[in-house]
Amino acid sequence: MALFEFKVEIPAAGADAADTVLLERGSANWSILQDAIALRAWLVGLGDSEMTLRGEWTPLAAALAEAGVTPVEAGVMRTLADTDWRESYKAHFHAWQFGRLHWVPIWEKPTFQVPPGDTVLWLDPGLAFGTGNHETTRLCIERLVAIDTELPGHGWTHESARIIDAGCGSGILALSAALLGYVQVDGFDNDPEAIRISGENAAMNGLQNRVRFAVGDLVSGLTGREAEVVMANIQADVLMRFARELVAAVAPGGVLILSGILAHENAAVRTAFEKVVPGWTVNARTMGEWSDVLLQRPRAA
Repeated sequence: MALFEFKVEIPAAGADAADTVLLERGSANWSILQDAIALRAWLVGLGDSEMTLRGEWTPLAAALAEAGVTPVEAGVMRTLADTDWRESYKAHFHAWQFGRLHWVPIWEKPTFQVPPGDTVLWLDPGLAFGTGNHETTRLCIERLVAIDTELPGHGWTHESARIIDAGCGSGILALSAALLGYVQVDGFDNDPEAIRISGENAAMNGLQNRVRFAVGDLVSGLTGREAEVVMANIQADVLMRFARELVAAVAPGGVLILSGILAHENAAVRTAFEKVVPGWTVNARTMGEWSDVLLQRPRAA
């Protein structure tokens, strides 16, 4: 049986907003493809008929326009052989590394050589909302790896440090923490489909018993909880709206890693959080059009 693909290029800066639209609409047949190096992004729909895809695209295009995402050009419809659809992903996803962690497409597993002492997270874009290629994910992961290399200075161990991935999406950040050796790792998302996919990615890497994934939002997922590392790769306006909930979940001496922030939004995000926790250490980085913010809570007296 043939499949139909409808592919439309969107601005790279609008990929996160487009992804949010897909999640909010429950558009299971649509996904975002990103090329972090070329700074390009595409919205791709797969279906068993051209009529179905065009019918889904009309309201989806309207929702994207409301979110401020305008296609770069008109979309292209084409027919794919039933086994060829995955090939369209392979051109856009490649293995990458930071520190001793590698993120590798599952189709490279037969040939990929893991260096001694390193570890790998296998990723399947057909199963995940993301593969870690996007700058927002990379910013979080680089912070996580940097914290891990300085673990003794923080006074934590892999056994004692608690990790929370707030708005976990496909579970990449939480699963990366588990690969680093952390044993108290939790991830939550307000979309049940994200939790299902996180579970699939965990099982694909033999981590299904290492990370606890659950449905929750930034209120229910954080209330009454503390962690040494809290990660939130979510759009800037949501981060600022839930600043108090996020900082309240950080244990004394712990860190809060915020991403999903466009570079021009960074100052506003820092200001919003500094008003809530004026005594915390704050720094930020930029990667392309995107940025992060790291806040560290002082140790208890």
